[in-house]
Amino acid sequence: MVQIVDDFLDKEEFEKLQNLMMKDVIHWFYWPNIDTPEDKDKFQFIHSFYQDKIPASSFVEHLNPVLQCLNPLSVYRIKANLLTRTEEIIKNSFHVDIPHMSEEKQSQWTTAILYMNTNNGYTEFSEGMKQYEKVESVANRIVIFPANIKHRGTSCTDEKSRVVINFNYFKHEK
Repeated sequence: MVQIVDDFLDKEEFEKLQNLMMKDVIHWFYWPNIDTPEDKDKFQFIHSFYQDKIPASSFVEHLNPVLQCLNPLSVYRIKANLLTRTEEIIKNSFHVDIPHMSEEKQSQWTTAILYMNTNNGYTEFSEGMKQYEKVESVANRIVIFPANIKHRGTSCTDEKSRVVINFNYFKHEK
């Protein structure tokens, strides 16, 4: 159900993508909330590569090595999140990435989270996922799971930022 893969991309491909995401190349956009629009104290920076099945970034071709490994039949959304360092780990709310779909439809889609840097932040799964309760942020690690599984991210306290790329796609059956 939940798959964790370390060293997902070969070293050279990952370093190219990591340099894009962690240096001053990519365009980050301020997003005034994380969980709900009512959030007063939470924010993040995002970069949308794909939105509603349509490419939304001139940098989308840099994700080709990831997409070749994931082998999606269709991509719904790809979005990078950058959370800045906080004094204490802040846990965000449990959610699914495509909430407007019914749970049945969500279960047909897949979510993958690629960690761009190593830090003490993590992804946590809701109850019922005890064996994968937390997935630590390790550079070039990916976690893949059905899109109807609730999860949440956190901030980090040991690096300037925590950067992940979220992929929501329809899996190509092999």
